[in-house]
Amino acid sequence: MYLFVEKSKMSDEVKMMERLQKVIAHAGIASRRKAEELILQGKVKVNGKIVTELGVKVGPQDKIEVDSIPVEREEPVYYLFYKPRGVISSVKDDKGRKVVTDFFKELRQRIYPIGRLDYDTSGLLLLTNDGDFANLLMHPRYEIDKVYVAKVKGIPRREQLKQLEKGIMLEDGMTAPAKVKMLSLDKRKKTAIIEVRIHEGRNRQVRRMFEAIGCQVTKLKRERYAFLDLKGLNPGDYRELTPHEVKQLRALALSGEHARV
Repeated sequence: MYLFVEKSKMSDEVKMMERLQKVIAHAGIASRRKAEELILQGKVKVNGKIVTELGVKVGPQDKIEVDSIPVEREEPVYYLFYKPRGVISSVKDDKGRKVVTDFFKELRQRIYPIGRLDYDTSGLLLLTNDGDFANLLMHPRYEIDKVYVAKVKGIPRREQLKQLEKGIMLEDGMTAPAKVKMLSLDKRKKTAIIEVRIHEGRNRQVRRMFEAIGCQVTKLKRERYAFLDLKGLNPGDYRELTPHEVKQLRALALSGEHARV
């Protein structure tokens, strides 16, 4: 390992040194793992010199390039957003539809969503410019609970809900056990409102789970992500996560424990 910093400045700057792949991830260019691949492929330069070994640390004054494009370092930011229905969980859309970053136009940082919520699904979504943090939370081995509330056509029987709780076979494999709670039902309209707690993040998973037991989801909202909720926010609102919340999320993912509320 070697450091890109003059000896005379070691005492002042060594505390600010960070691993090269972490700096690239924080700049929102790639996840830390992908940044490591770019380094090994010889696509990263520091102060004009190609770096091909992992473990290199850089300081605030070092100039970093990825594929000959200068890396603009940004302070990492973390936001909790109440995504409305009818909004794409992306930074752009080729069909011209509204995307989540349209609600953050005043920010100078280039943020992007951690995971996604379907176009017709509302609720809690996290956004950041910290690729390492995003990759950590999205990795399938880190079991972070997400709580959804679904309005469905048809009133599922207890045996059907037990199917969801045990795991149900979808076209992309068996789901992990879920926690399911009937919140209310309307026998006249033949509808039900059901809370579902899962830790997976497959595409349209909750909707597909209900379809598998013969119920159609007509409205879906993610109400909680780990210990975070939407308290005090309206659709389209957002707030910055506190440093303590960011630290808790990191610890939760790394511990592999479920968030309990």
